[in-house]
Amino acid sequence: MTAEPLLDRALLEEATKKSGLVWVRGAGPDRALWHVWHEGAVLLVGDGPGEQPLPGLAADATAEVTVRSKDKGGRLLTWTAHVVELAPGTEAWETAVGELKGKRLNAPDSDQLTERWARECRVLRLEPRETLAGLPDGSLAAVPLPTPATTREPIPGALPRLLFRRGKRDGGRRNSGKRDS
Repeated sequence: MTAEPLLDRALLEEATKKSGLVWVRGAGPDRALWHVWHEGAVLLVGDGPGEQPLPGLAADATAEVTVRSKDKGGRLLTWTAHVVELAPGTEAWETAVGELKGKRLNAPDSDQLTERWARECRVLRLEPRETLAGLPDGSLAAVPLPTPATTREPIPGALPRLLFRRGKRDGGRRNSGKRDS
């Protein structure tokens, strides 16, 4: 963390712009959310059918945003945000939706996307406070829930023979280094 607030702000802005996902903690659990950085804040859309959930993110509340590195995926910085819900039809909402629509991948109804967002979703603006929060100690990794799908079982006995059998179709000449005449 630097002593210069302008350098902190530049770091926050650049890291958040380049990250495809941010981890957001409101009153609910931490969530990885896709976002758009626009005019000094993170824009989010969600809480509707087919969109990302925004649990615990209420208007006029505070949220903690953790930004990850685009190349390594590790935490770069954490900052505190003021959550503002944008009302449909306002100029701020129209601008935000214009930015978000360009980044929304695989929308089932791209031609009616803004109308659906106005009816069924919330558009949030996460505005950074002036200071960066320090990174927490430890990994913050959640313990995976127990499930039989993750239980490792021994490999079938025939699998090594299938994987390591020499090519019978080419007469065992594969990788022999000899050329056919």
